[in-house]
Amino acid sequence: QVQLVESGGGLVQAGGSLRLSCVASGRSFRTYAMGWFRQAPGKEREFVAAIRWDLHSAEYAESVEGRFTISRDGAKDAVYLQMNNVKPEDTAIYYCNADAIIVRTGLSGYWGQGTQVTVSS
Repeated sequence: QVQLVESGGGLVQAGGSLRLSCVASGRSFRTYAMGWFRQAPGKEREFVAAIRWDLHSAEYAESVEGRFTISRDGAKDAVYLQMNNVKPEDTAIYYCNADAIIVRTGLSGYWGQGTQVTVSS
């Protein structure tokens, strides 16, 4: 079956770093945009970052600009999110997404089960 599997989440202190990984299987997503969304308790799922397949241009939410970096390995159908200088507000379940184009609504495409990121003060 088609799967997106996230890993790398955990507990980290504010100011620390984490690196999230997402690996796809079951089909190739090389020509798809891939990215990350997150959902905090009591909030709607929100866009974090995404990267296109061809020029590998990236887009970021304002809240993570300058702190997070998205990258991908097309040969492995994998996407990564380097999270630096994390803040308590970054606490959320982070979901991997693959879609034909970058869509910030979080309403389409393929989804992983999520990985929990908890940032302590």
